[in-house]
Amino acid sequence: MKVTLNNPPAAPQPASPYYSQVARVEHPDGSALLFVSGQIAEGETVADQTRGIFDGLDALLRAHGGTLADVVNIRTYLTDIDELPEYGAVRREFLTGTPPTSMTFEASRLFRPEARIEIEVVAVVPAPE
Repeated sequence: MKVTLNNPPAAPQPASPYYSQVARVEHPDGSALLFVSGQIAEGETVADQTRGIFDGLDALLRAHGGTLADVVNIRTYLTDIDELPEYGAVRREFLTGTPPTSMTFEASRLFRPEARIEIEVVAVVPAPE
């Protein structure tokens, strides 16, 4: 098993140089498990920030041969749990297949003061054909 930590150049770069965006765990058959760091995005509303986050997640997964359809686990941190319906509506725009396993938390504050939501995912990418 091979583990690679990186920040794909074609995807959003981390907000700090002290962590990697993706941990890729490659299996002998060529498939991989991707652990994607928590993502935040700019925007006035939770919906705006959520769209930005999913666009970034999509770019990070594509840089490793995956898509949002490969997401098997999602963890979401909201600074106001009452905004869950707004987040959920946008999430359903991006995750259209069988829903992944999921946890959603309310956090008093996030990495950046303007962030109202942070999302991290785990994806399983099939072996290249």
